[in-house]
Amino acid sequence: MRVTTQNGRVLLHNEAETPVCDPHTISTGELRGLGVESVAYIRAIQVDGEDAFAIHAADGTPMAVTDDRETAVNAILQHEMMPVPLH
Repeated sequence: MRVTTQNGRVLLHNEAETPVCDPHTISTGELRGLGVESVAYIRAIQVDGEDAFAIHAADGTPMAVTDDRETAVNAILQHEMMPVPLH
């Protein structure tokens, strides 16, 4: 099985290059199988009028807030996760 992305969507391919399932209906268990528990993203936010950076799990669950982007990236890496860009 091969995993790719297209237009921001995860596609699962079997050997014949055919999507295995609709990425909009993928289950939590299937996402875990893809390793999404080891992926996090950073979003610029404002807290009390101040710029900050929120760290989110791949499913959108907020995990932490930092004052700067570098600290957010380092926190993700220290927890053996992979930071991914947010488009």
